[in-house]
Amino acid sequence: MPPLMPPYAPYTKRDEFGSRSPIDVIKANRPIIILDEPQKMAGVATQNALKKNFNPLFSLNYSATHKTSHNLVYVLDALDAFKKKLVKKIEVKGFELKNLSGTNKYMYLSDIIVDRKKPPRARLEIEVKRGSGIKRETQILGVGDSLYTASNDLEEYKGVSIAEVDPIRSMVTFSNGDSLATGEASGNVNEDDIRRIQIRETIASHFDKEEKLFGQGIKCLSLFFIDEVAKYRQYDEDGNEIPGEYGRIFEEEYNVALNERLTLFPTAYQAYLREIETTETHRGYFSIDKKGRAVDSSVKRGSEFSDDISAYDLILKNKERLLSFEEPTRFIFSHSALREGWDNPNVFQICTLKHSDNATAKRQEVGRGLRLCVNSSGERQDLDVCGETLVHGVNILTVVASESYLGFVADLQREIKSDLYDRPTKASVEYFAGRNAMIGEDTHSITVAEATAIYNYLVRNDYVDDNGGITDTYRIAAEGGSFAPLKPELAPLAENIHKLVQAIFDPSILIEMAGNGHETKIKNNPLNENWKDFKELWERINKKYAYTVEFDSAELIQKSIAAINNELRVARLSYTLTKGEQTGTEFNVERTETKKLDRAQSSFAEYDLIGKIAVGATLTRRTTTTILSGMSREKLWLFRENPEEFITKVAGIINRQKASVVVEHITYAPTAENPYSQDIFNMSRASDEYAKAFKAKHAIQDYVFTDGTATNSIERRFAEDLDTADEVIVYAKLPRGPRGFYIPTPVGNYSPDWAISFKKGTVKHIFFIAETKGTMDSLELRPIEQAKISCAKKLFNEISTSGVKYHDVDNYQSLLTIMETL
Repeated sequence: MPPLMPPYAPYTKRDEFGSRSPIDVIKANRPIIILDEPQKMAGVATQNALKKNFNPLFSLNYSATHKTSHNLVYVLDALDAFKKKLVKKIEVKGFELKNLSGTNKYMYLSDIIVDRKKPPRARLEIEVKRGSGIKRETQILGVGDSLYTASNDLEEYKGVSIAEVDPIRSMVTFSNGDSLATGEASGNVNEDDIRRIQIRETIASHFDKEEKLFGQGIKCLSLFFIDEVAKYRQYDEDGNEIPGEYGRIFEEEYNVALNERLTLFPTAYQAYLREIETTETHRGYFSIDKKGRAVDSSVKRGSEFSDDISAYDLILKNKERLLSFEEPTRFIFSHSALREGWDNPNVFQICTLKHSDNATAKRQEVGRGLRLCVNSSGERQDLDVCGETLVHGVNILTVVASESYLGFVADLQREIKSDLYDRPTKASVEYFAGRNAMIGEDTHSITVAEATAIYNYLVRNDYVDDNGGITDTYRIAAEGGSFAPLKPELAPLAENIHKLVQAIFDPSILIEMAGNGHETKIKNNPLNENWKDFKELWERINKKYAYTVEFDSAELIQKSIAAINNELRVARLSYTLTKGEQTGTEFNVERTETKKLDRAQSSFAEYDLIGKIAVGATLTRRTTTTILSGMSREKLWLFRENPEEFITKVAGIINRQKASVVVEHITYAPTAENPYSQDIFNMSRASDEYAKAFKAKHAIQDYVFTDGTATNSIERRFAEDLDTADEVIVYAKLPRGPRGFYIPTPVGNYSPDWAISFKKGTVKHIFFIAETKGTMDSLELRPIEQAKISCAKKLFNEISTSGVKYHDVDNYQSLLTIMETL
């Protein structure tokens, strides 16, 4: 009889490992362990088992919510993620009760409607007398309208009419002196009313965004958090599902909102809406009991996450289906599925149908929708796709809270700030002194004398205020890349210095991270009557072009080899040893030593080195092979130190050399594609962007959206000068990105900034394309950026016969000066 086998074998033996367990082979190589969400594995037993079974060289903890902070290797906190536009921007719709003059008349101000053809009007919910009794209805009312008449003569509204509708302050004033701001309710309001308002506002926000996103192939989802499954889904005596309170309210409010948006001649979006049954467009994701019924998920003791396994698995397994327009589900109800990873990139609304004083829970709920969205092809709508000015126009998360806006945002900001990496708040000599900076492969520690010179440089150029805070002057220079020159002895540290300056904490960013969702929204920014004057220029530039390049491959190869041998630096992995001695209850650091980490050649994964560089530099494998073969052995073997960095840097150097070679040999020709449509100017925008936009008179749209966060940026000043110049008839800010206006170049697509039409006789060239830069010195522009500008000059100034000229400028006066020289 064979010996009994254990019920399971934790590690099996394999002949190819010489009768050793795979775990022993891994252990013998002393691996590096990366722990994802380490707070779930922080127990002593788990940590000891990892050390015993793997004998790791070291461990890396990867998480956004560390419970225990260890030695920090890299940090990307909420503030950095927002500034780099790696997450959605947040807007909050909060609600507040307000007692007006001791009366119980019910009113709720939903929003203020702005229309170019009509004065501002209020969307106001009031009680209305009907044959079947008194009901609450939403009506659109303007200045002078009587609430008594609108309510069918309810006595509680007698003598009350609308005196003022203020879209700037998002407020309505009544004839009796009372006022309501958007999001405020008065009178006889209970918790059920607030929940209905929340559901209604979530649906309204969903429709507003969905209509814009639909044309871009982006599925819009909304997520509701509830505190009890029975409020959404119940079961009859036979076990059949029936809608709960929230399910019934949702379907009632959804049908009302849908009917308001349907027209006699439906668009493609409305045709999509008509195909979806109300009962099929919302769905619950809950934990399931043994009978298959949805149940409330529980939170384990000592944990801040729910144990909503069923919902967690379901949302992840069906993520791709949820992002498809063929799937009717657009509104998701969940009990409390807050496990790590439980999210969907296309959640654009989050509604909390429960009361919570827990600031951490609020942040976790908001985090379920912060990832940048994807379109139906799975393409992430990030900076590369949307461009600087549109990424937060497309990616905006609306949080429909159950409390006031100010209260919710204050809690959210407090929680975010508490988790921020420790940041300096002002520039000072002490801040710069002792900081490490890389000069080539060498690490340089900034001396006190250098730190003093750096601080004096910032003061001298008005880059810091009297308290050491960063000024708008510095921000404008950073956006335009036009910093004042440093002293020669500090020049090698320039890049490091500006990185340190930009790392200083700016508290105003916290305010930008969460806007007020109740601010009056301008629905769109359509082309206006100025388009008729712009049409001739548009027809001259809206053709699509293709380029051909003929250049000497040998020249590119030789220049690339020389540049790589001269410029290539690849950082070796290093670690720091710290030696200290205990004195009483404290440890004093005596010395530190930084060492390079030698890696065993046999531990490398296989890389298609030639293929990766060929793709990155857009070259053939043969040309790439020739370049690599011509490199010095010393530079080539840097590949072993850090393969990914080697590939990225070599491809970048080749692209820079290509940029300098191809411009002289490029030619353009119109393609057979349809020209650009004027529809490219109709891009979706968030309401807070309108608040920062420039209200124009002579542009083709009422609002001009300029790049940059500074209030007096280069583009903003340029737009203001264009709008007041007598010689300018009309102008346009050209939309960027793949869906905007661009010309192809060998080093990437390029979108110029402005198209301008001048009065005949006032200037030398009446049609002009301009690029606004912080500097016109080509030596200060990056080679690839300089190459793109040179290609545009080649197309418009030499090849095209349309009579349109092009140049990069740093202000309007320099444009007029350059125009006379072309």
